[in-house]
Formats: sequence, structure tokens, C-alpha cells
Amino acid sequence: MKWGDNARDFDTALAVWPHYRPLFDNWLMQELVEQGDKAPIWRDRRVPTENGRVRGDIYPDREAALSAAASLNQTLHDALAAREMDAARKRSLQLKVAKNLQSKERLRDEEELMLAEARRRHANDPRPDPSAIVLPAESVPFRQELSEQLSDMPYLRVVIVTVRETNRSWHRSILYLSHDNKWSKPYIAGERSAAKAMRARIANGFGYSADDHWGKTKAKIRQILLPRANQLLQLASVQRMLAEALANGHKVLVSNGIVFWYEEDGGIGWQIKQTTSTKESEGSTLWKEGTIRSINHGRLVILPYIKESGEQVRGHTRNGPNDGRAKPRHPDHYVDIPFAQLDGDLMIGLFGELPYE
Repeated sequence: MKWGDNARDFDTALAVWPHYRPLFDNWLMQELVEQGDKAPIWRDRRVPTENGRVRGDIYPDREAALSAAASLNQTLHDALAAREMDAARKRSLQLKVAKNLQSKERLRDEEELMLAEARRRHANDPRPDPSAIVLPAESVPFRQELSEQLSDMPYLRVVIVTVRETNRSWHRSILYLSHDNKWSKPYIAGERSAAKAMRARIANGFGYSADDHWGKTKAKIRQILLPRANQLLQLASVQRMLAEALANGHKVLVSNGIVFWYEEDGGIGWQIKQTTSTKESEGSTLWKEGTIRSINHGRLVILPYIKESGEQVRGHTRNGPNDGRAKPRHPDHYVDIPFAQLDGDLMIGLFGELPYE
């Protein structure tokens, strides 16, 4: 197919995001495209070749994909800002772009933290001797590749491997570990099984199956990580970070669903809370300049957000559905607190300082 033969080639892209494809072991750029009066949608990005044909916008590694995405997103951001159009519609589009990118970023940061924690939980596990790995004859060619993956993640029960047919031809297969610690024959991977093999790198590390509902599995992992987050307050590096934040007037720091909250009432000091969302705030654009209005001592924080209409909604605190009513503050102690975001990589590093028993 030639570039321009399809109407989609003329659609307006608003943003891009690199998506890892385990089945092909590469990164395919996705693009957020304008849909008139409908909400923008994500789809695989296509680009023209030098001879005028069409190809997917593919990158061989994460670094190249992220670099290209950062550059292109800035170009697309500037193009939308410079577009001559109704001001209200432009603002609405900008909010939708921000919302979609924030959603992708939150998902990436959360799963990267979970993967790092899965590895740490098993850092002291014994690594299998390659020769001791029990394999059927069909899987023997993968002994070395399997051993390398188990050396990194000894908890894996599902592994994706590469089958080399010729120098240029290859495909991916899946190996499964049985309950008697014997690995299966290779099964040719499809997109779904390849995705499950990647999820196993997180799920198996916390004792869950990659076949379980992914959203429910991650919800369970969040609850496992919360006590670890409370331990962060004991780290000297975190105490220094929080002291510096307080000196700069920051009393709420947020990253990966974890909130460092400075509680002045009662002289409590720094404590850990969690972010959550309401039906209305779910999927909305984070209002980074907004404040959190706290009239109670709830353990959950709904961050400020912006509706697609442009209305700005202040954040608030509350308890979970099974926590009972949050202890109210005295009206004299109601507070409006701005918040700051911490980099996801910083949180991964801080969690890495915590020892495992």
C-alpha cells in the first residue's frame, strides 16, 4: 500500500506513546488521533517509507522509542498550541491529550515499580543450576536462555523464549513450569500469551498467576506494597528528602499512588496515604496546580483534576468504603494543600533501599 491511499494517513495526531510488543521484541509507536467531535483514540502509528510505501513506526529498543516519543510529542504539542481554532475547543483538546498521556505514564510508572519490587522480593532466592533445570527434549535448546531469565527472576513460572530458524527468521515461544518443577515443551506464542509472559514477570513475583484478571492482580499488589511504603519513612534518605520538601513549603508529595503527607494537626508529622479516584475524577486530567482540601483525616487522597469542560476540581481526603467515617478536622484546622509529584524512577530507587527480611 502506498502512503496516502488510506484516509487514516491524513488524520491529525495529537500525541504518541511507545508500546512494547513482546511477540516481536520491539517497540511500536502508538498515536492519539483526533476524531472530530468524538474523543481521540489510540492506534498503531504508520509512517511513509522512502519509496512512498507504508510501514509501522517501529523501534528496536526502549531508549530509541522513548527518545523519538519525547521529540515528537513536543512537536505535536507545539502544533496544537499554534493551531487557529476556537479557544474552548483547543483547550478541550489539550486537556484530552494531557489526560491520555498521564494515564499512560501512571500505568508505566506503576508497573515498573511493581517489577522492581518483584525482583527485590526474590533477590536472595537460590538461582537454579542450568544443568539441573528439568526440560523435555523439545525445550533443551532453550536451556541457556531460560537459565538467564531465571537468574534474573527465579520466581518465573512462564517464560518467553526466542526460536531461531535461520539468521533472519525467528519466532517466539512460551515455556510453562508445572507444579512438579518441570518445564513444558515450547508453545508457539501469540500476542495474548506473549503479553501474559510479560505480566508473569510482575505477577509471579508476588505469588500470583499471569492468567488471573490483571486489574485485580495489580490491586492486590498495591496492598502488598503499602506496608513497604510506610517503611520508607524510616530511611535516612527519605527523611532528608521530606525535610527539604518541608523547608520548601511542600507538605504533600505524590508518586505511584503513594502520598507522603505532612500532618500538622496533633504534631504527627509525615505519614503515608494512598491516592484513589471517584467516578468523576477517574480518567480526568490531573490538575497539577490544584490544591487538596482536607476537612478530615481520611487515609485516601483524591488529587485535584480538570474535567473535559475545563472545570477545575479541588482534591480532598476520605476513607475507604470499609474504613468507617473519617475523623473530621475542627473547622479551624481545615487545610488547602498544594502537592508536588515525585519522579517514578526516584520512588523505585527509594524502595530499593528497603531491606527484605
